[in-house]
Order: sequence, then C-alpha cells, then structure tokens
Amino acid sequence: MSVQVDAASVIDRIAGAVREKKCILFLGAGVHAPPPDGSPFTYPEEQRLPLGPALSERLARDCHLAEHLPDEDPRNLQRVALCYQIVCGGRQPLVNEIRNAVQVGKQPSPMLRALATLDFPLVITTNYDQLFEMALAGKQPRVSVYSPEPQPTVDYRDPTPESPIIFKLHGDISRPESLVVTDEDYIQFVLRMNDKDPYDPIPLNLKYFLTNWTTLFVGYSLLDYNLRLLFKTLRWRVDPANRPETYSVDYAPDPLVFDVWDKQEHYVTFIAQDVWAFVPRLYKLVTGKDLKPGEELKS
Repeated sequence: MSVQVDAASVIDRIAGAVREKKCILFLGAGVHAPPPDGSPFTYPEEQRLPLGPALSERLARDCHLAEHLPDEDPRNLQRVALCYQIVCGGRQPLVNEIRNAVQVGKQPSPMLRALATLDFPLVITTNYDQLFEMALAGKQPRVSVYSPEPQPTVDYRDPTPESPIIFKLHGDISRPESLVVTDEDYIQFVLRMNDKDPYDPIPLNLKYFLTNWTTLFVGYSLLDYNLRLLFKTLRWRVDPANRPETYSVDYAPDPLVFDVWDKQEHYVTFIAQDVWAFVPRLYKLVTGKDLKPGEELKS
C-alpha cells in the first residue's frame, strides 16, 4: 500500500481554489513543527510550541504521573491532562500550564505566517493557541470558539480574506472552559456534536462551506483517531457525489488510513510532503513569488 499522487497537479488544484477564495484551511499543531535539516528557513526552539506528545510528557512530569499511574503512557495527552487536572488542583492550573506551553513567548512559524498571507476566508483549527491570529497582520479576523455547554451558536456571515472567520473547534487558550483536552472533554465534545440548531456547535454557514468548498488539512496526521472521528462527523450525511475536494498534507500517511480514506472511500487526497516543502510550493503558485526566508513577514 503505497502513497502515490501527482503532487504538482494536486497542489495546482489547491492553488486554484485559494485564488478563487473558495478554500478552507484546516490547521493542526504540525504547522509548528521544526524545519527539516537543510531548510533555508529557521524557527528557533524557544519560539516553537511543543507538539501533542511533547506537551503530554511535560504535563506528565509536572503532575508526577509515574507515581500516581505507573502503567500510564506519558504521551497520551487526554489521559495525562485528566490526571494533571485531578492531581494539581483543577481546571485552572491545567489551563495555565497549557497556556505557558503553547502561547507565552511563542511565535508563528514561517510557514504559518506564509499561510496567513494567502486568501483563506475560512480557517478551522483544533489548536488552542492564538498564533494564527497573530500572523494575520492587517486583517480583521472574526473568531468563533467552541463551547462545551449548549448555547446559541454565533453564525458569522460572508467570510472574506480581509475579514476571515476563524473557528476554534477545540477551544481557545483564553477561555479555560472551552478547551477539549482531557478524556472527559472529548466525550462532551462528541455529545455536543449531536446538538441541533441553534445549539449545534458547528455554525450553519460553516457547514455550508464545508460541503461546497475545497478543504486543505495542514499540520495533521489522520492516524489520529479523534481527528478522523471529527472529520466523519462533519461529513456525516453528505452524499458522496457532493463531497468537495479535500486534501491532507501528511509526510508519512498511515498505510491503512490511506487505503481506506483515499483509495476506497475517496474522503481525502493525501500529499506526502512536510509543511516546509508544501507551503512554499503553494505560496509560489498562488502569489507568483518564491517564498524566501523573511518574505512571509513582508507579504
């Protein structure tokens, strides 16, 4: 089971959707990954966010996971976060520690800044941080944040590149109650996804765009069970004939997931590249300019 795709033609199709302002950017934590060896771009370690397993290990160390649950996997963020919340005094200490890890002193990566300069009217993210908003220099984003409790959903209209809608599906670091991080949070999130309008956590117009516009996943691995569950929930009851094109930038797609999601079900077309190779190619096709170190800051 090999991943074979004509990357050039696929990226050209994505660039066309971006130029038409009909592409949804779906951002994951992998946009903060360090550059590979030999990359002309730099992203100092002190500016980078820890990815999920590293964040989990940090929380595990601070809550002495090995003492409380010696057989627990310290890289299982949902379980470790729940342990931290119980052992270290509740929700606020957990949120404070996550904020220190993902927000305080951190900076957007060059690839995140480059994506922020492109014309994405709608951005969906499961990231808790506010670095994409920081990178949107000169734009006026409208931010909608998931709520674990049923409440009328703010349904922003007319997303534009100048005033993009950012939907934070797993919460925002500024709202402790909104974070989807522990086992219990994920259970509540799945239950909330079954709520009906106007309490459905997914705004109605967002659902419309998800069924009509191209979607580009950047910074994710679809090996993540929770992400696949989320994706299938968003696509639930959509006729296969009406599914819009969906692409996932994944350097090493899992062979089993690839076989089912790409070859059999045609949910997603995988692009086997890392973010640091893909984004400059997309940037050039959209803008006509090479992305050079520092260029993303001037765009």
